[in-house]
Amino acid sequence: MPYRPRLHIVLLEPEIPHNTGSVGRTCVAVGAKLWLVRPLGFQLDDYHLRRAGLDYWQHLEWEVVNTWNELLENIPSERHWFFSTHAERPYHDATFREGDALIFGNESTGLPKQWTRGTNPQALRIPVRDEVRSLNLSNSVAVACYEAQRQRNAPAPSERYLK
Repeated sequence: MPYRPRLHIVLLEPEIPHNTGSVGRTCVAVGAKLWLVRPLGFQLDDYHLRRAGLDYWQHLEWEVVNTWNELLENIPSERHWFFSTHAERPYHDATFREGDALIFGNESTGLPKQWTRGTNPQALRIPVRDEVRSLNLSNSVAVACYEAQRQRNAPAPSERYLK
């Protein structure tokens, strides 16, 4: 049976290896596939990337693509959600479905502004207090993943052992 991820997590040009490793761990936890869009700010064999993923990396479904257009060939664009501090709509107002793509920009510049400003209904933000510019990338991914999972009433993978 082919792998069907519950979610697609897309990191556009990630820069920090331990953030990507932590995102990979979250993807394993929720059954998501991780997509990395080049250029990357690190080598894929980077010690910090593997270290952050610890023993989970071998369980991760992941793929690297060279361009945004190559990603679009693999994931239909009608269910893309763009996360940014510049977006107007809070993430908890969105209705997530299985197979959605949650897209995050790199640590220093985020996503292209034209994707996240104005009235784009697919642009979402995670509200934070004014004293904080933004959450760490891996924290943002975790918040979004677990909200999507909560909405779908999908049990965490470990819950199957609690019955």
